[in-house]
Formats: sequence, structure tokens, C-alpha cells
Amino acid sequence: MKRLVMLSALLVCGAARADTLPVLVIHGGAGVIKKDMTPERQAAVEAALSTALNAGYAALKAGRPAQDGVTAAITVLENDPNFNAGRGAVFTHDGKNEMDAAIMDGATLMAGAVAGVHHIKNPILLAQAVMTHSPHVLLIGDGAEAFARAQGFAMMPTSYFWTQHRWDQLQEAIKADRAGEKHADIPLDRHFGTVGAVALDRAGHLAAGTSTGGLTDKLYGRVGDSPLIGAGTYADAGCAFSGTGWGEYYIRTVAAHSVCMRVTLLHQSLADAATQVVNKEIPAMGGNGGAIAVDAGGHIAMPFNTDGMYRAWVGTDGRKHVAIFRE
Repeated sequence: MKRLVMLSALLVCGAARADTLPVLVIHGGAGVIKKDMTPERQAAVEAALSTALNAGYAALKAGRPAQDGVTAAITVLENDPNFNAGRGAVFTHDGKNEMDAAIMDGATLMAGAVAGVHHIKNPILLAQAVMTHSPHVLLIGDGAEAFARAQGFAMMPTSYFWTQHRWDQLQEAIKADRAGEKHADIPLDRHFGTVGAVALDRAGHLAAGTSTGGLTDKLYGRVGDSPLIGAGTYADAGCAFSGTGWGEYYIRTVAAHSVCMRVTLLHQSLADAATQVVNKEIPAMGGNGGAIAVDAGGHIAMPFNTDGMYRAWVGTDGRKHVAIFRE
């Protein structure tokens, strides 16, 4: 299968246009609850999405590779406490912030990821460093932070990541646990809030990246789908995917890889492939969430099955869009 994927990637690469119109799609998480969205929060989120979109698209328009457009957009969202990544990361059960991130380059199938880091301002940049400056794909915990120090990354104090909003969410989750409430009764934002980006650059190459603080009240070093290549993040020469949702279900369906294989090997349309996995297979198992994806032709898919998903995009027409709810 791996050889077939590599061959398919090379074939699509060879067919790419010399100067493709760039495409960028970003998300700030699914599971948005409409009744909980104040006008002030909506305005702040939309402004952040717009800023992130502009940053990533500027890199792509300047001719930089897809992975640079991805990291430029994601770092903006990691720096904004409105999103569950970087500075706005949620808390674990024992009151810590454990962050995960991954990036993948579709043209080379190179990938880098980190999991369970506590002091990294922009985990997506550390994931990119793992991809480009190490022989590995995934580094975790203390090892990932030792590598970060060796690469010159500054270690942020834990106070940098502390926000009242996320702390309150943890206390509510702990109360719900003590009351014996089931997961289905717990607010959706306990399971959601990842950020991500997918990009098509001017050379016709694709990349995907995802960054998250994980699951509110998570236990025992839990790692979700975001840093797992093929689950929450994947890119080849024909498709790039970043997921957001209940990570255990994205892992069990290998959602990112499944969508891209449907596109690259089975020649399904991107929209059909993404809908089948995200809006049919995952809900059938009891999960929910959303995703963003782009293919080598610049087609975009943004399926989700919750009230809303923070998202923004620029298609081949060069028009910028920002949206939260389905309408």
C-alpha cells in the first residue's frame, strides 16, 4: 500500500501546474455551540481567523511552500487564547496544559509531530522542526522539549498558558465527573477546539498541519488524533486534511488517511470522500466533529456535524471567507 501511495503521489506531482493559484483553508475547531456564542466572542474569533488567513495566504502568494502557509496561519491561532492550542490550550485533569501538533508535506510525504509538550509557545513550529531537523516523525513529552531546547526554542512558563476561561471549563468538567454525568451530557467544547490549516501552493504542492491542547480533563498522558499522522493530519500529492473533533474516533477510523486515499487512489471527489468519513463513518461510531481538506485541483471540503466550526478560506478565485455556523 505504501508503494502505491508513493507512486500515486508522484503521478499527481508530475501533473501539477507550474504556477497554481494558491488555496488556504483554516479551522479553529468544531463543536461551536451557537447559544453560547456572545457577540463579543464571535467578533474576536472572526478577527483572529481573518488575521491567520491573511498571514498564511501572504506566504503562499509570495511563492513560499505550502507548509510555510500552514505554519504562518496556525501560529496566529496558537497565540490567541480564544482557541484550544498554544496559549489557549485546555487543562488536563491535574491542571496542566499538554499540547500536541503535527505537520505533513504532501510532495515528499515527510512529517513531523510532537505530543504532550508543556512549555512550547508554538507547537506547530516544533513539529516542523522535528520534520526538517530530525530523523524522526513523532517526539513526546520531555524528549520533545529537550529537542526543542537543542533547536533554540524558548521555554515558556506555565503561567503563559493559563486562562480563566479554560480553568473554569476544567472545574465544570471535574464537577460533571463527580456527578457521574455521561460524556453525551457534557458540553461539546470539552471534546473540541483544535486548530489547523491545509494549503495548496503555487508549485501545486499540498501540506496539512494541526495543533491542539487536547481534551479538557484528559487523563494519564492522553494523546488524541491531531499529532497522529493519518488520523487527524495527513497530506499527499493529491489531498491535504486536518481534523477537529472527538479524537478517539478520528484515530479509530484513521480519518485523515482514509479521506486522502479515497481521493488519491479511488478518485472520489474530495467533497464525497470527506463527507463519507467525517459525516457518516465517525457519527455512526458515536463520534462527531469536522474537518478541512483541499485537493491538488484546489477543490475545498469543510464537512462538520456540530452547530458550527470556526473556519476561513481562500479558494482559487482569491476571495477570502470567514464563517462559524452552517449558514
